Amino acid sequence: MEKIRYAIAGSSGRMGRTLIEAVLSSPDGVLSAALDRPDCGFIGRDAGELVGAPCGVKVGSDLDAALAAADVLVDFTRPEGTLEHLNGCRRHKVHAVIGTTGFSAEQKLAIRDMAEEIPIVFAPNMAVGVNAVFKLLDVAARILNQGYDIEVIEAHHHHKVDAPSGTALRMGEVVAEALGIDLAQNAVYGREGHTGERPPAQIGFSTIRGGDIVGDHTVLFAGVGERIEITHKSASRMSYALGSLRAARFLRGKAQGLYDMQDVLGLR
Repeated sequence: MEKIRYAIAGSSGRMGRTLIEAVLSSPDGVLSAALDRPDCGFIGRDAGELVGAPCGVKVGSDLDAALAAADVLVDFTRPEGTLEHLNGCRRHKVHAVIGTTGFSAEQKLAIRDMAEEIPIVFAPNMAVGVNAVFKLLDVAARILNQGYDIEVIEAHHHHKVDAPSGTALRMGEVVAEALGIDLAQNAVYGREGHTGERPPAQIGFSTIRGGDIVGDHTVLFAGVGERIEITHKSASRMSYALGSLRAARFLRGKAQGLYDMQDVLGLR
């Protein structure tokens, strides 16, 4: 089987470098293009030098040239940039793996529309372990559906620009769906002052930003006389990168469709 040709967006960023490292180490993948902004300071440099392994692929800003040489784009950038990149994928019929977070409802609809023409894996977290936690949360919420208060606590590095994280929000959605409630009507994002007694169906979110925390997530089910905590801690971005490559493999042979990591891992 031919190797998958990867184009990496945001290649000079923290996640972009990790993705390059993962692709260069992959037995069934090859780095075909490394994309970044024209003002990033790395244009024209060998992308492999970013991870200490020169590979002959230069960092560039020409989206069409990058996609013309690729089978799949992996993108962990910003919503506006990702949507522009997806339009390019649609033009070139390139598959897409999207780990970007912070999309508006309207932007998510745009992604769904594009998936009618190309196959896309779009997930708030690509790590296999996190997606196992999503499944565990569904089971736990169905069991602990009475007498337990639910809180989602997440922590990330000080560079992260959206809060709560996409992963935390997805955890809240999984729990709400299992309980048969509307998250939008029952979520509270932080508390301050005289808040009154906690409503029983409320799902609380707490956000921590500091240092170089890669990503910690805990869902707390607090009952009378006991607490159940389901936690995932990321020590490295490599877990996200390896999950992304697994998603790219899943897309082989698909013509269109919108998928997430639950589809990739067969957890539906």
